[in-house]
Amino acid sequence: MADALRHVHFVAVCGTGMGALAGLLHARGMRVTGSDEGLYPPMSSALARWGVPVVEGFRAENVTDDPPDLVVVGNAVRPDNCEARAALDEGFRVLSFPDALHELAISGRHSVVVAGTHGKTTTTALLGSLLVSTGRDPSLLVGGDCRDFGGSFREGNGEHFVVEGDEYDTVFFDKTPKFLHYGARTAVITSVEFDHADIYRDLEHVKDAFRALVAGMPPDGALVAAVDHETVRDVVRDAPCRVVGYGLGDVGAPRWRASAVEVTQEGTAFRVQDADGTVLDVRVPLFGRFNAENALAALATADVLGVPAADSVSAIARFGGVKRRQEVRGEEAGVLVLDDFAHHPTAVRGTVEAVRARYAGRRIIAVFEPRTNTSRRAVFQERYAACFDAADGVVVAALSEGEIYSATGAVTERFSVDRLVADLRARGIDAHSPGGVNEIVAHLASACVPGDVVIVMSNGAFENIWEKLLDALRSR
Repeated sequence: MADALRHVHFVAVCGTGMGALAGLLHARGMRVTGSDEGLYPPMSSALARWGVPVVEGFRAENVTDDPPDLVVVGNAVRPDNCEARAALDEGFRVLSFPDALHELAISGRHSVVVAGTHGKTTTTALLGSLLVSTGRDPSLLVGGDCRDFGGSFREGNGEHFVVEGDEYDTVFFDKTPKFLHYGARTAVITSVEFDHADIYRDLEHVKDAFRALVAGMPPDGALVAAVDHETVRDVVRDAPCRVVGYGLGDVGAPRWRASAVEVTQEGTAFRVQDADGTVLDVRVPLFGRFNAENALAALATADVLGVPAADSVSAIARFGGVKRRQEVRGEEAGVLVLDDFAHHPTAVRGTVEAVRARYAGRRIIAVFEPRTNTSRRAVFQERYAACFDAADGVVVAALSEGEIYSATGAVTERFSVDRLVADLRARGIDAHSPGGVNEIVAHLASACVPGDVVIVMSNGAFENIWEKLLDALRSR
């Protein structure tokens, strides 16, 4: 079927996975078009760089005036989307993103699916980099911009396809988790926590999704699991295949154990005992204990795939990183500005602690945007207050107005920025909520002094606050 395709159109092409698949198909020589609303970097810039034309806004004519051979619909698309409806009503061939990815790219390969509430992107990129560096020539699709690959996808000639597996639902006409569609032969589960409150009722509902992934593993497959975490041990308990445990401690007797974890200005170092009992010293140019765990997941999975641990340890020290993961955006007037994708409480806490360790002795100012359908609810109200203890100051963006999407029932309580600020102050942290982006920039430009480190955390464009802040500091 893939050989017969000449023109593929993507509805909501700027999603991380959608854009990456569009770029991969374009690189194969197919004609690829797309449409979306609210175009913003990094994906809009990546699509332009790859030569994929994108129309801003959804219109039926985007598909009916130039009928494609295949229409791929992203999970951000609602059932009343005029473009998706036109494709279905006209009888065009329509696939969800996960099904299109499997059919057009993964099928026939050894599918390696990296799943988990946290660490998916970094672990996927780490594993892909290890396989490339050790001569395995894998294909890769990841939900982030990887410096080692110059983007979010790579097509190789090796047997492995490494893909980031999201537990979010697939598309409006298929509500199953995306990671069930990739035919995993090897899978990684980094963590299982409550998230995506717009589609999951509670933690048990989330665990059921991961249990389905585990239950679908082939008997000759392998699960690499972060067994330090009780929720992970729970979902892999009845696995039909081999389970390879890893962790930073001795809980669950993991086969792969890391010890002596140390975060320095150069990265994170730890000692690992591999499957044969050999002790190896590991250095990875990433920061934080959670990144030691991500690195350990990649090392253990590479071992499962046949890469000697010593080769992986040597290669991981050269990892280039992923954009928007403690990414340095610039420094002006002695103030360093970092960008991070963290938004779930666990990720926020880990990121702030990692920045504190990385920049010991400097004042740390955390800027947080509650933007997701989960963070705009009150579900994590109390947990967020305990996430910023490693910061000297916190700035919280005003909560965006408008509908909070929910498939689990009406949203009765919204997250309170004022309460978070009050709770942080009660913990002795200098906290403020000046308002929107312009007010935040003005506040920081006035309050920051040379030596400060500002870590901005958001899973969205945040109105390009990083550049606005650097401009304000530059002209201060």
